[in-house]
Amino acid sequence: MNFYQIKSPLTQITEEKTAGYIGALSEAFGEEFKRVSLEEYLHDDFSLLYVASGGSEGYFIEVFEQLKDKPCIILTSGDSNSLAASMEILSFLKQHGAEGEILHGSVSAIAERIKALRNAYRAKAALKGKKIGLIGTPSDWLIASTYSPDAMMEKLGLGFVQIDIAELLAEYEKKTYPENKYTEAFIAKGFDRAETEKALCIYGAFRRIVDRYGLCGLTVRCFDLLDTVHTTGCLGLSILNDEGIYGGCEGDVPALLSMAVLGAVTGEPMFLCNPSRFDTEAGTAVFAHCTVPASMLRDYTLNTHFESNSGVAVQGTFEHGAMTIFKCAGDLSRFHAQEGEVLDMPFSDILCRTQLKLRLDDFSYFLTNPINNHHIICRGRHAKDVEDFFRILH
Repeated sequence: MNFYQIKSPLTQITEEKTAGYIGALSEAFGEEFKRVSLEEYLHDDFSLLYVASGGSEGYFIEVFEQLKDKPCIILTSGDSNSLAASMEILSFLKQHGAEGEILHGSVSAIAERIKALRNAYRAKAALKGKKIGLIGTPSDWLIASTYSPDAMMEKLGLGFVQIDIAELLAEYEKKTYPENKYTEAFIAKGFDRAETEKALCIYGAFRRIVDRYGLCGLTVRCFDLLDTVHTTGCLGLSILNDEGIYGGCEGDVPALLSMAVLGAVTGEPMFLCNPSRFDTEAGTAVFAHCTVPASMLRDYTLNTHFESNSGVAVQGTFEHGAMTIFKCAGDLSRFHAQEGEVLDMPFSDILCRTQLKLRLDDFSYFLTNPINNHHIICRGRHAKDVEDFFRILH
């Protein structure tokens, strides 16, 4: 971890004192902290400004023009009036429209905060230069699921590609797909072989489009496939997600964008799903859909697609543990992140095939101000990580 140090020439703080503090922080962080030049600091994606003493404000003003476009993460021990100086510097940054944060307290707490912030900055950097694609148009029922390619590019550097569904259908007619551990696992489930082959040919078509356009994710107007090629995209999207390619349903671009964000922040596979049932008295919620990455599941089988009773869908159950529910708007103007715990539930034949029951402590967002229909769920507790990401984004 790199840091650039500023201090007053009048300070009584010694290099030995500084080395002791930085050494303790390095030990708590599990990585060496390295003092770098101003030029190195400016070119680093994520590094710290170490305010070592009071009286540093004047020097900060001298370098501010070079620093103003870089979020300023200020580290201070508090020794020699350094905390007071850090607060003055942060106030100056805010007055001039720049962003920053002071890291101060125990070395263990600071180390954890640095890890969280670095993860958020790395997630943002990971999306820059990537592209997501929409095959066809959004499904007709997504009446509020609007999106802004301009906002995606401006805020994330994330490109957007529109692809005619005819291109997918032409690729499907090649009737080929990559044979790998995922396709083999689905075939081994023993579901109707002809239907499974058709569904896997959709996967092959997805992969060729991903490769052709250099996409990190795609969403497809998948219900049209029921009329044209008489199969579903559920298996193909499941495999894409297990391969680290974000795969979304129904041409829902805000949901795909949400997958890209949550994936970059957490590195976890994700379940794109419908909120299906809430019991606010019991504090439980059920989410369901017909596609899910198999790696998220305790066990699974294959079934038909719920609404059409045709094609192939994934029907699975989840291990107990914490989950994070997330959604962001299609212009990244707002988001919601909430955590819950997995509960057992009997299978319902009037919901989409994979069903997840969570214990939640609040339903107000879902019932008063939701961000559209589909939501994204991943394993673990990541609400704070998502909040950090959007804090630096805005």
